Amino acid sequence: MDIGTKKVTLALPELGLIAMTRGMFGVGIGLLLSEVLDKRTARGVGIALAAVGVLTTVPLLLRVRGEMD
Repeated sequence: MDIGTKKVTLALPELGLIAMTRGMFGVGIGLLLSEVLDKRTARGVGIALAAVGVLTTVPLLLRVRGEMD
């Protein structure tokens, strides 16, 4: 079975943006699951970081997917 691969070239700033948005999402989820901060603060910051991470990752991924076609 030949799945095939496609080569996508990303500039360093684009790769950095993708990494940062994924990191924000991960930190947000981590805060939601942790007990380091009080629940109200952790929940607010966690939801904000996770939401920003997801909302900024989607357009970047769509752009990369568009370059793959």
